[in-house]
Amino acid sequence: MDLKSGYPYWAIKNGLMHPFPALEGDLQCEIAVIGGGITGALIADHLQAAGHDVAVLEQRDIGWGSTAASTALLQYEIDTHLLDLARRLGERNAALAYRACAQALGRLHELAPEIRDVGFSRTDSLYLATRWRERAGLAEEAAARRRLGLEVEYLEAGELAERFGLTRPAALLSRQAAWVDPYRMTHRLLHRVARRGARVHDRTCIVEIIPRARSVLLRTADGVRVHARHVILATGYAAQQWLHRRVARNHSSYAFVSDPVAPESLGFLRRTMLWETARPYLYLRTTSDHRIIAGGEDDRVDIPVRRDARVMKKARALSRKLGELLPHVHCAPAFAWAGTFAETEDGLPFFGPHPQHGKRVHFAMAYGGNGITYSRIGAELLLARIERRRHPLAALFSFERLAHQ
Repeated sequence: MDLKSGYPYWAIKNGLMHPFPALEGDLQCEIAVIGGGITGALIADHLQAAGHDVAVLEQRDIGWGSTAASTALLQYEIDTHLLDLARRLGERNAALAYRACAQALGRLHELAPEIRDVGFSRTDSLYLATRWRERAGLAEEAAARRRLGLEVEYLEAGELAERFGLTRPAALLSRQAAWVDPYRMTHRLLHRVARRGARVHDRTCIVEIIPRARSVLLRTADGVRVHARHVILATGYAAQQWLHRRVARNHSSYAFVSDPVAPESLGFLRRTMLWETARPYLYLRTTSDHRIIAGGEDDRVDIPVRRDARVMKKARALSRKLGELLPHVHCAPAFAWAGTFAETEDGLPFFGPHPQHGKRVHFAMAYGGNGITYSRIGAELLLARIERRRHPLAALFSFERLAHQ
């Protein structure tokens, strides 16, 4: 599956960081993680740290799928508002999901210094109302989040203009957010996993999954066999090819990165990510070398050749929106790209086995706008499942949820 178009900034910036060999002979392991992007890397690292024998298999080069196209905004916010999620799944489940995301941010903050030099930085998150009628709803949302212990302020138009120079009806300012270089983090995690003795193989395409009573047999496109007690499908937005019925909708999102901008003109953007209530929404962040990354202009195109043709047009549209929002910031696209992303009905991920494949094949579908945060939660959840321990999110973040939708 072709997951991206154009020239993603992270891959250009970092190049091919660490070479990993293709799998050329049969392999036996306890847990085979299929997928060498940020989700697979976080899961493999966590499982190995818990003492499990792990192998990672990626069909492309490591990190070369949707990870390279990610803008890597790390947030506790779910694409579905807390109050909307509570109405849909109940207050307890909504609180579980939001608190888990906030805790996952803290764990990512602890992990980043261990692997070093991954462009991780704690930031604020500014969520802008697009329409005046959204003010009351945002105020209620802020109050609900504060009741969960989340650090968030509701800003009226006047205070937003005074503090940030932005002309919008209202905003939520969250203190719990971060950003990272996802491509670099993936490589550094898997390099650490390999140094500790795990097998990491890229350019290894799995074409068949055969569940058995006590194991799972995998076959590669070259006829190599992998025997594992458990398999984790961390293939991102391509994972739905292994299911008869789709559980999410694939779309395309577009982004560009600017040339370096004078730090003084960035202002609050140096430590604040920005996004909005409009759908599709514009989102902004900066990099350690003072570039602006702008993303959005999402559409329902899931055909690579059509997505390819739209990249520059979408980049220009994003640039115009950026100019309207921040007229004092002058920047143009230096590199532009697009990537596939998927949305579930309720904005929540899926982690764990699916009835179609039995109990030893686990899916890691960290779908939605905060996929890296979800992936960190999924690492803990899947470890608990494999070790047959209870986890408070096991049912909520599983395919069992579909029975109630």
